[in-house]
Parts: sequence; structure tokens; C-alpha cells
Amino acid sequence: MMTDALSPTGSNSSGPPPLGDSSSFSKSRRAVSGPIDWQRLAKWLLLDRVISVDEHERIVTRCSVMESSQHPLVRLAQLDIARESDGRKLDIEDLTRFLAKRAHLPYLRIDPLKADLGRVSDAMSLAYAERHKVLPVQVSPQEMVVATSEPFETDWIGEVERQTRRKVKLVVSSPLEIARYTTEFYTLSKSVLAATKSGGNSNITNFEQLVDLGKNKNLDANDKGVVQLVDWLWQYAFEQRASDIHLEPRRDQAVVRFRIDGVLHTVYQIPSGVQAAMTARIKLLARMDVVERRRPQDGRIKTRNAQGDEVEMRLSSMPTAFGEKLVMRIFDPSAVVKTWDALGFSRHDEQRWEQLVKHAHGIVLVTGPTGSGKTTTLYSTLKRLATEEVNVATIEDPIEMIEPSFNQTQAQPQLDFGFAEGVRTLMRQDPDIIMVGEIRDLETADMAIQAALTGHLVLSTLHTNDAPSAITRLIELGVPSYLINATLLGVLAQRLTRTLCPHCRQPDENVKQKARLTEAIRPWNLTGEYGGYRAVGCLECRMTGYRGRTGIYELLTISEDFKALVTPQPDIDALRRQGMRDGMRPLRLSGALRVADGSTTLEELLSTTPDVQWASALKESS
Repeated sequence: MMTDALSPTGSNSSGPPPLGDSSSFSKSRRAVSGPIDWQRLAKWLLLDRVISVDEHERIVTRCSVMESSQHPLVRLAQLDIARESDGRKLDIEDLTRFLAKRAHLPYLRIDPLKADLGRVSDAMSLAYAERHKVLPVQVSPQEMVVATSEPFETDWIGEVERQTRRKVKLVVSSPLEIARYTTEFYTLSKSVLAATKSGGNSNITNFEQLVDLGKNKNLDANDKGVVQLVDWLWQYAFEQRASDIHLEPRRDQAVVRFRIDGVLHTVYQIPSGVQAAMTARIKLLARMDVVERRRPQDGRIKTRNAQGDEVEMRLSSMPTAFGEKLVMRIFDPSAVVKTWDALGFSRHDEQRWEQLVKHAHGIVLVTGPTGSGKTTTLYSTLKRLATEEVNVATIEDPIEMIEPSFNQTQAQPQLDFGFAEGVRTLMRQDPDIIMVGEIRDLETADMAIQAALTGHLVLSTLHTNDAPSAITRLIELGVPSYLINATLLGVLAQRLTRTLCPHCRQPDENVKQKARLTEAIRPWNLTGEYGGYRAVGCLECRMTGYRGRTGIYELLTISEDFKALVTPQPDIDALRRQGMRDGMRPLRLSGALRVADGSTTLEELLSTTPDVQWASALKESS
């Protein structure tokens, strides 16, 4: 599980340049023993020509003034030591890498998503780990990987190997990381153990038992261990930039998973009973019905991250064969409301989109699958339009994120208050701009059209693969073609694609890659310069090669020529041809520009955009 990060220091091309020349290292680790001190570390830096003589003298002068209980790596990192070769300041990671290379040991940057959290406490007690300043991070039947910041202090290894009957493999990590994760890992393990002892071993393993879950009182949602587990869950999710948290009951063990940059990562496995208690705790905080576990529920929670910023989470629970599954979607206000450039709009589409949403009345649709960024685009647009001179009102199911500059209403179908009824009500509230969460049926579409015809700008979402398909989707719902022509202003189709990690990406020197890209977007050709990069993988991106996501867009504007093609039985190819005459760039073509400028890769583009056969649509475009 941690093998990617355990390569010898200096062998990973994606990390910082090696510090020093290996030829000057000690001939043997046995030549040094015991804890390191700042004098020895500074001397090594000088001998290996990492720092200059003047810099060494400055270190000696600064550190000799007073004693410190700080680890030498931490102490030297605070001095802003300049590397002799390029003058770059050495941080604690650089110094830890140097120490690892001196000790002929791998360097490990601890990743909590890849550590064996469940086996930490079983492998070594907290008191023993704190006494020797070590932390077990991976445990297998034959071997135990232990992180240390004192690689020459090894008297404890023999004792651990005898007691655990496992071979100890040392890796060098930052003392700050070891101290932090020692506390967090053992606290987590302690919380799981406490929750399990409180009754979290109840076996909820089939649907027949699920019906009577309300009678299960074995583990209270307010149990101290459960509370700590939930706090840990959110803390880690915020730190790891997760967009979704999944609590999934399984037959034997429940699974905690985070979605990061669109990809799910398994974080932890916990007893099923503990997961049920965690779910109950979260539902309680979200004001959901804790006892009712037989039907789906929705809720929301507002909390704060480590920086003190408010974070909203939208909750959805669903009964499964092995218990209640809970998904939390995280909405960071700073990430939801973005500028056009931050959203990923090209200059071409940015100007056209801004002109589109400045209309006084009409309908603007945003299309795409779940998780494609439609909410972010709509909220960012509404935030820009919501001035003091206009009234912006929304009807959503559910409200994705509370925004003070909007008047937001929650649709409640159980009270016969759906989208259609919401729009009807909003039209009596003197709105200028209305946002409808989703057009799902003819009734909602009719009300959106009526709002547009009476002088309101309506923004909404629709589930289609591309922008021209929104026309056929509306006709399938039963909307007459003449009403589409009278109200629809434009359609924005979008996808989210992962962006290359800026820390490790490398220029793509494969001469065939440009030809592959050209083939993927045929019948178009790349006329500009190709500056593609390839994914490599480093510790910053968890060896994936990608970090963050950006949007790619397909913007269709409704021209008079386009309206002539909107009939009760429209030709989708003819719609696409006319859309491109009016300035529309298909999703794959927009993404190809991102590949060409080095933002993403061809593989990522092909996996996120629909394979539309544009050749047939373009036969008559010339």
C-alpha cells in the first residue's frame, strides 16, 4: 500500500533535487549511533557541500546562543538555510531527505490515506511509540514499516521484532509529521476500540434485520468514541481536498472512502456497528430522522475547517442490503463561487457566456452528468449577477449551498411543493432572475417557459450528453418547438477533467502523441503549437500525476438560423452543424486545447468527454 512512497531518496525524479553527493556519505550506518544533534547535522551539510562555509558558520553562531529541545531537523529548518548550489531555502522536507540519504534509508512522506490506521495500535503501544519517537505506518504478516526521525537510534528494533515476529523496515520521516500522526492515528484507533466495546459489534448484515434497525440501542450516537471518529472523518476530508465522503456498510467491515479529484480512495475499514453509530451521529447533527433507516433521507450540515472557514455538507442516506449508506458532498464556499477563468472558461467561451446571461429574459440551460460542476457554474454565475438592483431567487432540491445574496427555496415533494409549484410561487415574488435546480418533467419545463415569457431570466440544469441534445430532450418531455424557439437563449454543456500535477508533470516527448490527439478530434486539426505534458506522479499528487480539476465547455447559442431547425422532429446532426457555425466548440475539441497547452492529458480527455461522431455532422458544414 505504501510501496510507491518507499523508494530510496533521490531515486524519485519528481521530488526535490538530491542534497549532496553520495560519495561523501559515511561508509556505514554503524559508524554513527544514538540521537543526532544540530552540530553533527550541520557538519554533514558542510561536508557534502550542501551549504557553504559561511552558511555553516552562521548556523553555529545562531544555535550556540541557547539550548533548544526541538529536534535538530526542526531547528535547522527554522533558520532559512540557503543551499550553496542555487540559493534555495532548505525546508524540513529537504533536510529530512538529506538525513535519509545519509542513513541509507528510504524517505517517506506520511500519507494518512495510505497508512494502515487500523493496525497501528496493534503493532505498537502509544507509550512505546512516543518514547522512541517512531510510528508504524504499514503492517504485514512478515514485515512492519516504521517511520523515524532518528535513523541511528536502533536499540529498540530487536525488541519489537521479537514481540511482533515481524521484520522491522525503517523509513525516515519528518519529526513534525511523526508527532502529528502519532497523536491522530492512535486517537483514531482508541476511538474505534472504545466504540466497539460500547456495543459497536452488532451484526447488521442483511436486509431482513435492516427493517428493525430502530430497535438497536447498543451504541449511542453521542458516545465519546463515535464523536471523535466523526470529527476525525471531517478533519481528514477537508485536509485531503475531498469532494465527497462515503460511509459504506459491507458484509464484514464497513468502508470509509473519499472522492478526491473525481477518484474514490479507500481511507479506513471499521466494524459495521461502529459505522452505523457514526451514521446515526451525523444524521443527528443534520436534523435527519435517526430512527428511520428504511427509506432515503436528505440533510445538510454546516461546520468549519481547520482555517476557520465555513464548509457546507449535503447529506444523502440510502438503505442497502448490509445497512444504511451515507454520502456527504462537501461544498467549500471559496471553491464553489469562482471567476470565469478559475472555472476553466476559454476567452472565446467566456465572452459568449457573459453576453448570454446578461439577457433580461429567456432560458439558459447547463447540462452534464452528476458531478460535472453544474452547481459551481450556476452559483458562480448567479453570484456575479446578484447585484443590489436585481432580485435573484432559486428553487432547489436540495439547496446545494447557502448563499446570502440569493433568496433560496427548498423543494419539498412530500408537501406537494416541487419545482413547478416553486417556480409558480417565485413568479409572485417579483424576481428578476430565477434558478431552477433541474428540469425533470413537462410541468417544470412549462413553468420555466412561462417565467421566461413573462420577462424573467431563468437558469436551470438538464441531463444530456452535449449541448444540442438539450433540444431533443425538451421535445421528448413534451415542450412544443415554437416555445423552445421563443424562450431558449443558449445551452452550456460541461465536464470536469483532472489537471496535471504542477510538481511532477514532464514535457511529453512522444512524437506520436500529437498525431493521436489529432486523430481523437478528427475532422478538426491542431493548427497551434503543441506543448503537451505527461503524468508522472509524486508525493504531492499521491503518485497519480494529477492534482485538481478544471472545466471544459461546449456553449451553444440560439441564433435565428438555429431556430429554423428546431422542429417537432429535429435533425440532431443539423443542429450540431448550425451550432458550430454559430461559434460552438464541441467538448472534445475544447478539451483538446487543454491537452495542447499542457493542462491535462489525452487519456483524461478521452475518459471524460462523450465520443460524438462529428464527421457525419460536418459533411455539409463547409
